[in-house]
Amino acid sequence: MKRLAISACAALLCFVAPALAETVKIVVPFAAGGPVDQLARILASGLGPQLGADVIVEDRGGAGGAIGSEAVARSAPDGRTILLASLGSQVISPTLRAPSGYDPVKGFEPVVLVGSVPSLLVVSPKLGVSTLKELIAKAKQGQTMTYGSAGPGTTMNIAGELLNVGAGLKISHVPYRGAAPAINDLLGGHVDMLNADFPVLLPLVKANSIKALALFGAERSPLLPEVPTTAELGFPSVVMENWYGVFLPAGTPPAVREKLEKALFAVLEVPSVKERLADNGMHGTLGSEAFKARLVKEFPYWQDTIKKLGITAE
Repeated sequence: MKRLAISACAALLCFVAPALAETVKIVVPFAAGGPVDQLARILASGLGPQLGADVIVEDRGGAGGAIGSEAVARSAPDGRTILLASLGSQVISPTLRAPSGYDPVKGFEPVVLVGSVPSLLVVSPKLGVSTLKELIAKAKQGQTMTYGSAGPGTTMNIAGELLNVGAGLKISHVPYRGAAPAINDLLGGHVDMLNADFPVLLPLVKANSIKALALFGAERSPLLPEVPTTAELGFPSVVMENWYGVFLPAGTPPAVREKLEKALFAVLEVPSVKERLADNGMHGTLGSEAFKARLVKEFPYWQDTIKKLGITAE
């Protein structure tokens, strides 16, 4: 009986150990409830069956994404710790404040760019403009205007300054502690305009609570086909598209990266997932090599642009 009990315990341990070893963690370098966290949970539900693993989401926000990113960069390169990052956390934040605990370029292996979402310029109905041309004309006539952002150095701040420089304006920046309070003040008429990710603003535009003037992207969105792009309106350099991408720690074996890449593409082809991402205006999925090539251009471009705009993290 004693030998039987030992054998049973050994068998149980053999059954449990692989299950524990196959837990995969998606680290989100932002607080729970935001767009990156929501996307991580969509991916996690589909990745579990694809990888034959228990996939969980861990939100580790703070320092513009540096805390969560560093945790992944320092983790074992075995495919069990994944980073779901954005343009803001992976490129812009490290450009504004170089992290000391990891290298944002050399510390990660790009796996899949899940997609990009253009930002949208919206104004308060109280401003009394219906087009970007009208807004520029009113600003140049001397009317004092303000734009809100989620804080200094955020994509919302950068987008606002891109418009200022591109159109020769001097619209004042009003920073907030996050996008939500900035949007609330826009709805209350306390700031005149702001620029934020498309899916965040789309419901408010549809409800006629705010007016959309321009999409800061290269192509119009089928979700708001009547809204022109900045390129169409004569401002091709006024572009801000936030992307969301999956990374592994540097040194991860190619076979592990390829397995995750294949699994992610399978998840992104699920009709319900495709529909949900399309409903949020997301487009432009890229595989590992294409994503890596894009990042080679992204870092120097934003370093140069942020320097020219005179934007700091303070």
